[in-house]
Amino acid sequence: MTLPPQGELIRDALVPEKSILAETRRRLAPVLLQTVPPTRIPELEEQGWVVDTRNKRSVRMRKAKPHDVAFEDRVWATFAKLGFTSLNKDRFLTLKYGPGIGERQQIDVFAADDDVVLVVECKSTAETRTGQFKKEIETIQGQRAGMLRSIKNEYENHKVKFVLATNNYGVTKPTAERIADADIIHMGDEVIDYYLALADHLGAAARFQLLGNLFAGQKIPNLNHEVVAIEASMGGQKYYSFSIEPDRLLKLGYILHRNKANSSLMPTYQRLIKKTRLKNVAQFVDSGGYFPNSLILSLEGGPRGLQFDAFRKVDGQTRAGILHLPQTFRAAYVIDGQHRLYGYSASARAATDLIPVVAFVSLSRSAQMRMFMDVNENQQAVPKNLRNTLNADLLYASDDLREQSKALKLVLAQRLGEDKVSPLYGRVQVGEETKTPLRCLTIDAVARGLDRGGFIGTFTKSEVKEIGTFYRGTNDATCDALFEYLALGIGHVREHLDVQYKLGSAEGGFVFINNGIESIIRLLGDIVVHNATQGGDYDPRLQNSRTLYEDAVPYLDSMIDYLAGLEPAEGLEYRQLYGSGAGTKYWRRLQQAVNEARPEFNPPGLEEYLLDEQKQFNDESRDMIDALEAFMKQDVRKRLQDRYGAEWFKFGVPRNLRVEAGKIMVERNADRVPGQEIDEWDCLYIVNYRDVMIQTQELWQELFEKRYTPPGDENKPGGRKGRTSWIASVSDLRNDVAHQRTVSVDDHDLLTTLHTWLVKGQTDNDL
Repeated sequence: MTLPPQGELIRDALVPEKSILAETRRRLAPVLLQTVPPTRIPELEEQGWVVDTRNKRSVRMRKAKPHDVAFEDRVWATFAKLGFTSLNKDRFLTLKYGPGIGERQQIDVFAADDDVVLVVECKSTAETRTGQFKKEIETIQGQRAGMLRSIKNEYENHKVKFVLATNNYGVTKPTAERIADADIIHMGDEVIDYYLALADHLGAAARFQLLGNLFAGQKIPNLNHEVVAIEASMGGQKYYSFSIEPDRLLKLGYILHRNKANSSLMPTYQRLIKKTRLKNVAQFVDSGGYFPNSLILSLEGGPRGLQFDAFRKVDGQTRAGILHLPQTFRAAYVIDGQHRLYGYSASARAATDLIPVVAFVSLSRSAQMRMFMDVNENQQAVPKNLRNTLNADLLYASDDLREQSKALKLVLAQRLGEDKVSPLYGRVQVGEETKTPLRCLTIDAVARGLDRGGFIGTFTKSEVKEIGTFYRGTNDATCDALFEYLALGIGHVREHLDVQYKLGSAEGGFVFINNGIESIIRLLGDIVVHNATQGGDYDPRLQNSRTLYEDAVPYLDSMIDYLAGLEPAEGLEYRQLYGSGAGTKYWRRLQQAVNEARPEFNPPGLEEYLLDEQKQFNDESRDMIDALEAFMKQDVRKRLQDRYGAEWFKFGVPRNLRVEAGKIMVERNADRVPGQEIDEWDCLYIVNYRDVMIQTQELWQELFEKRYTPPGDENKPGGRKGRTSWIASVSDLRNDVAHQRTVSVDDHDLLTTLHTWLVKGQTDNDL
């Protein structure tokens, strides 16, 4: 890179502080932009630029940033967001490291605040690879002393760190050790992204985290390190109780966020908090508010422990005195109270307020994590519905998109129960509200319908994996639109099924119960998907909620007509659906009802589900047919043996059946080994048992009439043939099952009745 001339002062090559915000936005943009005369369009298009905006006399053109430029800009923007106010204005800043005119080193990122200077070398690769960085390490080592002299000329009392920032590079342990041995800080792209996200969460307060990482164990200048404290012990752990100004503690403090930036400090346990929460804390304390509960810390005691000068022994093992706090960065790990502490970073009272602290001494990371869990989770068991209510607030603004989406569903479920414009107002159990026949819906059931309705989508921690039909980029935008659609849709159902609405979960109610509402919400999602796939540019995310509702009404009406037409016994069947698959069965039946009324509505998976359900009937039917056949084979044989003795087959089976069975036996035994042969009786089919039973009226009445007349068929016309017609039906069903033909619900019911009577013996006829 050819460098333009630069003055001797570093400050001459820095961006004006008032321009940092605009420059940060430019640096974070994924593209390069330039405004040129229209005559230059062909020239720039050959270089990969495309027209972005046409103006009257010029055009703005854009081009994706090369990966190295994009990464360097991201590093620069990260330090800008962290509150560094002295930053290089372009890629041409150089530091003088030797007496010669050309002995200057180009610096990718230069960042300074009131106390610290960071000199950053950026290395990026388009595809992931392992880096050795031998040249970069040797260059910094060789030029460090000279560059430090140049820096100290203008930043005399600043601490200086040299940083190697890498993108897409894997770093082996030996390489990491070489970098550390050269007194260089390595920051991979995951670390840069962490601090960039942290700055979005904490604002300039995130700089304390960075300083704690960069200067851990190094002395903090001008820190008043004495506090009046009480020394005591709890659970075998020594602790100190004292009060301290937030601005002092901020310099000492460090929070173990769960992130690769803190991977060397594992285990970590804290979750990021949002900048809006910090602003609320600052506003609260600036208006005179305060937090009476203590922060919980773990203070690093060092090899010789903390110095404590006791005044006197107070009671038992409790002593009062002066505690000498560590005077180093990252000396106090914040176990509980990070939002209270960091909220003060934006408050004018940070230097004057005193906040209470309970500080344990040198807790291990694992012990800190256990204490964090004790404080936050292992209290008295929280009912699931209350836990859902709390999670709606706790996770709504999470940095994890998966947690955001979970919270959005919980918030919507809660809002449907609490907003007076909702048809489910007062019907959803929120918090610790008790269940009643009307307030019978759980947050969990409503959220399950939202989750399975495809409204919101699926997410990784940081990206949208599959966008939902209503997802509009943020929780707030999505929540408002989806709430209105659901309120209109469920309200339409309420209006036309008023009797069911008034019943709730009381006797006879089967719609406004958990499975019913979950299924209706899922069907509302199916309708949106169906309408979006009917051609044209119908994008539900661009439609207003009322339009989506009006388009859904014809399909809702088909569902309403179906539910309204159910007999009480059929409604009871819906009401008595239990188990993990109950909601799905309810929902699929609603889909099927709409499909039968409107064949164009054929949601994904419905046909397969119905086939699977039919196959389930087939499997159960096969088992029952096998059981009926096995019962009859044994029972009919025993009855013939009791009547005819050893000659039972000859005298009890019609001649034509004996001849046919004999032929089949010979054929089947031809390939069987001795000991595995079958006899003629094994070669009869279920329909043949009927032929045996009814060959004569005398035999029928003597041996089979009582046993093989189904209950209710005692007076059936047709005599013995009429009473045994069910055997022919079972034989036909056996053939259907064998050839994978569908067994109907009625046929399945017939087999169930026969199986209950003949095999289980739970019913009997009146003969």
